Amino acid sequence: MRTYLMSCFALLAVCSSAEASTLRCGSQLISAGDRAFEVQQKCGAPVSQEVIGSKETFSGNYRQSEQVRIEEWIYGPDHGMYQYLRFEGGRLVRIDSKRGN
Repeated sequence: MRTYLMSCFALLAVCSSAEASTLRCGSQLISAGDRAFEVQQKCGAPVSQEVIGSKETFSGNYRQSEQVRIEEWIYGPDHGMYQYLRFEGGRLVRIDSKRGN
């Protein structure tokens, strides 16, 4: 029994932050690949919105590159959880969930 409890606590510690590719906003769903304006229509304005940098991307075989803006939007708290949404070039690429302190 003690081993079982220790395993549960270890699993809980590892799962304190989670990454997902879909998030529910009310009755709407947002997913990786959605445009920023679609996310804002479905979820409303975030509590925080910040440009955190840019990165260079290359397109196909043409060796053309362009700089794309990287943004982080934060929603929450919802039952103690914050949702961190990362956009690259105006497209949602990652959704992380973290418990607030």
